[in-house]
Amino acid sequence: MTQHRGTTDEKWMDLALHLAETTRGQTSPNPMVGAVVVKEGRVLGSGAHLRAGAPHAEVYALDLAGEEAQGSTLYVTLEPCNHRGRTPPCTERAIAAGVKRVVIGTLDPDERVSGSGERRLQEAGIEVEEGVLRNRCLELNEAYFHHRRTGRPFVILKSAVTLDGKTATPTGDSRWVTGEAARERVHQMRHWCDAVMIGSGTALRDRPRLTVRLPSGGRNPLRVLLDSRLRLPLDAPLADVGEASTWVFCTDEADGEKERALAAKGVRVIRAGKGPRVDLEAVLNILGQEGVLSVLAECGGELNASLLEEGLVDKVVFFVAPKLLGGKNSPTAVEGTGPDRMSRAVELSRLHVESVGEDWCVTGYPEKTKDLSGN
Repeated sequence: MTQHRGTTDEKWMDLALHLAETTRGQTSPNPMVGAVVVKEGRVLGSGAHLRAGAPHAEVYALDLAGEEAQGSTLYVTLEPCNHRGRTPPCTERAIAAGVKRVVIGTLDPDERVSGSGERRLQEAGIEVEEGVLRNRCLELNEAYFHHRRTGRPFVILKSAVTLDGKTATPTGDSRWVTGEAARERVHQMRHWCDAVMIGSGTALRDRPRLTVRLPSGGRNPLRVLLDSRLRLPLDAPLADVGEASTWVFCTDEADGEKERALAAKGVRVIRAGKGPRVDLEAVLNILGQEGVLSVLAECGGELNASLLEEGLVDKVVFFVAPKLLGGKNSPTAVEGTGPDRMSRAVELSRLHVESVGEDWCVTGYPEKTKDLSGN
């Protein structure tokens, strides 16, 4: 592995990243990957992995380049695979095309790849350079990397609050805390994530559908409800699986007859925990085993507090409206008992703030989150 060639390599890797980004919400359980074939400053081919089972990004790019790929440089955001899964190994495709050099954004943590792709290319006499725009490549697939490292989905805690931290009035009215642009962004986030999760209080109060409603359409996520006692009414929107699947997690104490009634409607009921409440870590472990890479938590203040207290939140996204609501009984985004000292507050790092319509979107990572690579 040699030093990458400065701004030129970054320029083409940036293009590959943009191509990968266009597929967000389409590729799970596979990662988003973009690739570009370049020779003498000309792009000969480019592509992105579109969905699981479809050709990988490198194949699209090399097919477009054709015979001109001989002696070229292949830029790819993630290490090329070196195993036969649903598609043939991308390493062999690059070797057969006569690629001279491969520039990789970051290695693939999947145990079937994990450095073997890089080694295979080097054994074939191809110059390999790794680490160009590495942090951006890691962030692009943060859910994929987290899942491969922990076996659990990447949990994004999302909330919409007023400037003084309120999510609703004392009567429970929350329509609307934020403006139309922020609400549309939330629907985009649902499209991007594999699952959206709420608690029974939110389900009973708001009767949400938790589907994607964008002008251009989108993929409905798996709807996950944490409902310890199976209080979900049979006529609730979440009990109608015509638009999207619903999984309800309850405890061993939940009513068996209600479980059978929900199952008859097509709802999957999973018992996870004993006693009065669902075991949150067990829920995430089950979802991870089922191939769920990312979960958008659109929960109430109590469940948000529990997720944070148990260290199960990997990213926080708050939409903040320029409004002051007040009211000591107005619910907040994070409730629970809270820490007894300010020094024990959950601190966020890698903070990003952007305007979304009339509101702000504040994104950060709880300090318990390590480097995306796991180091």
